[in-house]
Amino acid sequence: MARRKRREEEHENHERWLVSYADFITLLFAFFVVMYAISSVNEGKYKVLSNSLVNAFKNTTGEIGGQPMAILQGAPILPPKPVTKPDRLMEQQKLDETKAVKREKMRDVAGDIMQALQPLVAQGKVRLLETSRGVTIEINDSILFSLGQARLQSESINALQAVAIVLADSDFPITIEGHTDNVPIATAQFPSNWELSAMRATTVLRLFNDAGVGAERLTAIGYGETRPVETNTSIEGRARNRRVSILIDSERPEEPTELTSQALVQPAQ
Repeated sequence: MARRKRREEEHENHERWLVSYADFITLLFAFFVVMYAISSVNEGKYKVLSNSLVNAFKNTTGEIGGQPMAILQGAPILPPKPVTKPDRLMEQQKLDETKAVKREKMRDVAGDIMQALQPLVAQGKVRLLETSRGVTIEINDSILFSLGQARLQSESINALQAVAIVLADSDFPITIEGHTDNVPIATAQFPSNWELSAMRATTVLRLFNDAGVGAERLTAIGYGETRPVETNTSIEGRARNRRVSILIDSERPEEPTELTSQALVQPAQ
């Protein structure tokens, strides 16, 4: 009879779901508390903290084997400063000082030339211009040559000789440029304005050389009508374009470097 006796069934608990529900409510409450706390954090500080953590975990470094860097929000990222070798810096300083001395010396020469040509400067026949290359003396050809000719007028020789005397005491390279207007010329001596402008520049060059300016410092170029400074549609403009320019160059020409086929093929460093 004892084996047949049925064990009294335990009473089933129908309220166990309350435990899980309570756990869920607790987690949900904790979640909203965390969300509220995050929303109250200063956004800038949060980003700084976030960037610092990301860089730390990624091992972001400025150099190989360096320490992690924290990037501050809003702080500009400065590029690395180029490392200048002391020798190169000293060379650049010496070069700048040399240029400054040359520029000052050139201005002294320009002042002497302006004093020598003061009457022509006052008449507007001569202009002195300072450019990045040096000083240019611009002389209207009406006081130098007759129309269509390349022989110096007698009254202009003294003025050019005064300029040559000043230039002879300097060591600057000198380029003499001849310019014309766009009126064509076709004579046995000058088939075009190219020949006329080149001959006029060469005539001034010869006078400078005879007055004591070294030939190795002198260069003559004829540009014809290709470099006007005024329009050629008026008489005044054409007269302005007929000129001789004397450039006192502040730089000596560099020593040439021969180019080889191998050097041309190699990429630039």
